[in-house]
Amino acid sequence: MSDKTIDQKELFGHPIGLFVLFATEMWERFSFYGMKALLVFYLVKYHLFTDEIGNLTVGSYAALVYALPVLGGYLADKYLGFRKAVIFGGILLVIGHIGMAFEGNQAVKLADGIIKRDENALQIFYFSLAFIIMGVGFLKANISSIVGELYAVGDKRRDSGFTIFYMGINLGSLLATIICGWLGETYGWGYGFGAAGIGMTLGLITFVMGQKYFKGKAEPKDLELLNKKTAGLSTEKWIYILSTLGIIIVWQMVQNHSVVEKLLLGSGIVSLVYIVYYMIAKSGKIERNRLLALTILIIFSVLFWALFEQAYTSLNLFADRILDRNVFGYEVPASIFLSFNALFIVLFAPVFAWIWVKLSKKKMNPNAAVKFGLGIMLAGLGFGVLVYGGRISGTGEVAIIWLVLTYMIHTWGELCVSPVGLSYVTKLSPVKIVGFMMGVWFLATAGAEYIASVLANIASIPSVAGEVADMQLAKMSYLNLFEKLFYTGIVCGVILLALSPFINKLMHGIDDTNEEESN
Repeated sequence: MSDKTIDQKELFGHPIGLFVLFATEMWERFSFYGMKALLVFYLVKYHLFTDEIGNLTVGSYAALVYALPVLGGYLADKYLGFRKAVIFGGILLVIGHIGMAFEGNQAVKLADGIIKRDENALQIFYFSLAFIIMGVGFLKANISSIVGELYAVGDKRRDSGFTIFYMGINLGSLLATIICGWLGETYGWGYGFGAAGIGMTLGLITFVMGQKYFKGKAEPKDLELLNKKTAGLSTEKWIYILSTLGIIIVWQMVQNHSVVEKLLLGSGIVSLVYIVYYMIAKSGKIERNRLLALTILIIFSVLFWALFEQAYTSLNLFADRILDRNVFGYEVPASIFLSFNALFIVLFAPVFAWIWVKLSKKKMNPNAAVKFGLGIMLAGLGFGVLVYGGRISGTGEVAIIWLVLTYMIHTWGELCVSPVGLSYVTKLSPVKIVGFMMGVWFLATAGAEYIASVLANIASIPSVAGEVADMQLAKMSYLNLFEKLFYTGIVCGVILLALSPFINKLMHGIDDTNEEESN
C-alpha cells in the first residue's frame, strides 16, 4: 500500500489511524482500570492496610500516573516524537503489569495486634507500580496528541474524533472492571492483575502494527537533535536509560505520600510559571489569551476530577460495605460497579457527540467553559442522588439503583469535561507546546487524584481485613462526605458558568460554532 493510499484511507468518515489509537488506548486502559479497580481492595483486604493508607496509596499512585505525562509530553515534543514515546511507554507498562501478578503471602494479624506483612512482595508490588507510572508518563499524553495531529486545523471532525477515541478508553475500562474485577475478587488478586497485563500486551502490539496509519505526524521534529551524541550515546538512548533509572526514584516515591504531595505542588508551580513565561515572552495577544483561557479551564478541571475520582476510593469502599449487592441470590463483587461508568460512556458518548455536532450546525453549541461548568455541577448532583438514596434507606443497606444513578450522572459530567478538554488542549495550545500542555492537563488530573484520596479519608473508619464493625457509623461517614461533595460541585459549577462569557472572549473564536471562521 502506498503512502498516499494510507494518507487517504478513512473508516466511518475518520482517518483510519484514529481507530488504531482507539484499539491501543482500549487495551492500555483495560490494563490500567483493571488494576486500579482492584487496588484499594488488594491493599485493605490482602495486605491489611487501613482505609487511610489504602486511599493515600491509590491517590499517590494515580497522582504520579497523571503527573509523569508532563515529562513524557515534553520529551516527545522536543526529542522523541509521539510514536517513539508511546512505544517506549508501552514496553514499560507490559513489564509493570507482569510484576503486579505476583501476590506474595497474605498479611495476618497476630495475637498482640501487630500485622505481619510480606514486605518482599510489597516491594515487588511498589516496583511494578513504578514501571506502570513511568510507562503511562510516556504513553498517555502522547497518544492523545497523535489524535489531534490526524486532523487539519479547522477540521470539524476533531471533537467527534476525540469522543470516539474516548469511547475506546471506556470500552477498555468496561471490559477491565468486569473481567479483572471478577477474576481478582473471585479467584485471586494475581488473576485479576495478570489479565490486566495481557490487555497491555495486546495494546502495544496493536500500536506497533498500526503505526503506518499516522501519516508521519507522530515522528520526531528534529532528527539531528535526537541523534546527537553525548558521551558516545545518542540523545534518544540517554532518554531511555535515564528514564529507566528514574523508575527507581518513582519506586521510592510511591511509598511516601508526603513526597508525592510536595512533588505535585512543586510541579504545579513550575508548570504555571512556565506557562506565564510563555505568555509574556513567546506569545502574541491572541495566542496569550487562548493560553490563559486554557489555563483557567485546566484549574477548574481539578475540581471536577477531585469529585469524580472518588469512584476508586470512597465510592468503591461504599459499594463493598454499604450497598445491597445481592442480585437474585448472587452477591455482585464490589469492583464490578465501576463498570457502570464505562458502560454509560459507551452508551452516551455517541449521543453527546451527535448533540455537539447538531448544536454546532445551529451555532448553538456551548463553549468549553459552559460545558465544564455543567460537568462540575453534574458531578455534585451525582453525590446528591446518592445521599438521597442513603437517607431514605433508613438503617438498612442502600439499594443498587442509587449508585447506578450516581455513576450515570457522573458520566454525563465526564462527557462534558474530559473529551471536550482533550480537544481544547490541542486547539488552544500554541503549536510548539501542545505536548507540554497535554501533560499539564494530566498534571492537573494528578493533583485532583491526590486531593480525591485526601477527601476520601474524611469518610475512612476502622476496619478489619476491609470489613467494618459498625455499618451504621460507616454509612453516616460516607453520606456526610457525599453531601459535602454535592454542595461543592453545585457551587463551583455555578461560578464557572458565570465566568464563561469572559473565558469565551479569551478564546478569540476557538469554539465549537465558528472554528473555521477563526482559522
